[in-house]
Amino acid sequence: MTAYDVIVLAGGAAKRLGGADKPGVRVGGRALLDRVLAACDGAARTVVVGDRRPTARPVLWTREVPQGGGPLAALGAGLRLTTADHVLVLSADLPFLGPGTVHALLAAAVQPGREGALCTDPDGRDQPLVAAYRAEPLRRELALIATEHGNLAGLPLRLLTAELDLARVEAGPDAAFDCDTWDDIAAARARIREHGAVLDEWITSVKNELGIDLDVDTGVLLDLARDAAHGVARPAAPLTTFLVGYAAARASAGAGPDEAAAAVAEASRKATALALRWEAEAAEAAKAPEPAESAGQRGDAAGGPTGGAKPETGREGTGTP
Repeated sequence: MTAYDVIVLAGGAAKRLGGADKPGVRVGGRALLDRVLAACDGAARTVVVGDRRPTARPVLWTREVPQGGGPLAALGAGLRLTTADHVLVLSADLPFLGPGTVHALLAAAVQPGREGALCTDPDGRDQPLVAAYRAEPLRRELALIATEHGNLAGLPLRLLTAELDLARVEAGPDAAFDCDTWDDIAAARARIREHGAVLDEWITSVKNELGIDLDVDTGVLLDLARDAAHGVARPAAPLTTFLVGYAAARASAGAGPDEAAAAVAEASRKATALALRWEAEAAEAAKAPEPAESAGQRGDAAGGPTGGAKPETGREGTGTP
């Protein structure tokens, strides 16, 4: 993939959110800024234009001059800290941006004669803050705009994009979805809990929270949990998957992500086979006839070992036999 730096603009006033700290608003348990950073973790250098805050991975911080000077001023400030030939430019409020969109933008930006590429939303509108640019023409145009207007503060992004030869990338309805209002935040939070997406969202969030860079076959783990629950007992499902993870960690200690993923698959295979053996034994036991009781173990309706009256037993302390 094309080498690139990334600039994330995270210094807006968020007026439609009542001045809330928008980059820090959580969707799916992760700050919006961290969700964006996860989509572009292949960047050689990551520059965030905004106030410093804890982030999921290391970044370089800067601010536009003057603060609140708008996206062009912020872009100019971030560009001064980049060195790559291509620069990804993103806003910090894109909850559904993924690596696939990043790769598509970079691939389009390196086409002969192009000076960059930007996303278009489902209505065909350009999204200049979901874009990849060649650094040299980007610097050139920013310098020309600053010379013409005196500085970059308060100027719209269309002054920049109108002067560049940009490819358009249709990345689907979610890639350019941004969170400008609380209704947008609510919609994003609801969307990640939809049935078709919730497991992927949850696994991604857990891996980011735990600092795990590991791609595993979640289907294998879900099948293992099912087999443990059905073949052994319901509480066996989470306990078994924990033990599989522990065994895989020991087996792949010091190895890379590919070896770790293979260790998870192998441990899952062994545990699944064991659970299926337990299930087979339980099925055999359910089909087997009950063992006949011996005569000495079977009492009749009267309660005696061989029928007839139950013999009297002596009472303690009476002397009767």
